[in-house]
Amino acid sequence: MKTKNPPFKLKSISAFHFLLVVLFILLLVSCKKNDNPGNNEHHASTYNSEVLDKWMTVQLRLMRNATGVPNHAFSRYFAYTGIVALESLAPGIAGNSLWRSKWNGLTGLPASGHSKDYYYPANINGAMAAINRSLFPNAGVADKAAIDSLENSLNQEFLLTQTQSKLDVSIQFGKATAAAVFNWSETDGYKKANDPYAVPAGAGLWKPTAPSFAAPATPYWGNNRTVITGSTESTQPAAPIPYSTEPSSAFYQMVKQVYDVTQNLTDDQKAMAMFWRDVPGVSSPGHWLSILQQVMRKDKTSLDNAALAYALTGAAINDALISCFQSKYQFNVVRPITYIREVMGYTSWNSYLGTPAHPEYVSAHASLSVAAATVMDKLFNNSHEPFTDHTYDYLGFAPRTYSSFTAIGIEAGQSRLYAGIHYTPSINAGVTQGRKIALNIFSNKK
Repeated sequence: MKTKNPPFKLKSISAFHFLLVVLFILLLVSCKKNDNPGNNEHHASTYNSEVLDKWMTVQLRLMRNATGVPNHAFSRYFAYTGIVALESLAPGIAGNSLWRSKWNGLTGLPASGHSKDYYYPANINGAMAAINRSLFPNAGVADKAAIDSLENSLNQEFLLTQTQSKLDVSIQFGKATAAAVFNWSETDGYKKANDPYAVPAGAGLWKPTAPSFAAPATPYWGNNRTVITGSTESTQPAAPIPYSTEPSSAFYQMVKQVYDVTQNLTDDQKAMAMFWRDVPGVSSPGHWLSILQQVMRKDKTSLDNAALAYALTGAAINDALISCFQSKYQFNVVRPITYIREVMGYTSWNSYLGTPAHPEYVSAHASLSVAAATVMDKLFNNSHEPFTDHTYDYLGFAPRTYSSFTAIGIEAGQSRLYAGIHYTPSINAGVTQGRKIALNIFSNKK
């Protein structure tokens, strides 16, 4: 009651009964609001992350089936999709502008429209359908149908409790968000990553490796624009161990470790290398998307927190790989297979897994994985609880259990030694680089 002169009857009731009336009115108002959880007065945290989980499953499928995409390039798909998810919830996330200010050059996002009434799962549905169509234009017929099917089935499900007008407003906001982020993504430099490149020649420098002797992959990936402003600041490693062919030198002994280890691999070391091979599979960024999905399910993460984790984990992976490829093509360090065959004289030696077509220093697996693990350590409270990774159950691999997210990242890097692909100092440098990237993302948050 806002009137200053209430009617007589109201004046005559006792204070106790008046209080009961007020409480009853407040209860009715509260129930009214709870019947309409999409109202902007409610935070996106009032929803579970089931809708986002379903879209993660579709994106993992798209990553697994995509062809002609380098393993590390899936970092872009992860990062931009996560940002779309987070920004599509912007009207329902208090303080989201703190992160928005760090997206490196992103413009054109739709106004939040705080006077509008959103149903946030529909925001996500519209946004995720649109960004996946844009990022995977060459997906097969069945995969495109999977996008359409999920989008339509969720919209039909939402109609059971929401009005079409509310869904239309929400979907429109999600799709507008996806359009803005996709337009931004198209200007990050990835289209020039495979521009003509003359492989430097000289002692100790990388050159195409056996058995395929493929041309260098994405030599200009390190020129890509990061998605987080300032994320790669001071993340370049020190120069690698000086090249030498002398058996007593540090470089020779570093390579010899790779040779010796691969001569006596244990069953667990082989399993570790295969588990982190990732191609064929869901890609290395996709492997971490799968881990994030499993953690979200275990934690029963709310929709807003799930979207934040999606965005920041993807951003860390994307930006770590940019910094990593800057290092690779700056130092151009020779791969183990070349040195072992040509310098050490083991001409028939092969790495346990195939050697990627780019320079050795630093390890991309270590860099991206520790970046992702560090972000997840900061975002999830169970960072030191045991976690079992089931990403490759579908390939028949035994799941692997870890004591923490950091332990996952360290193992991903270590697996490349057993694969015969990286030297230990390169793995260690990648670990440091990835951790710095993630810490920069949080320290640069205003």
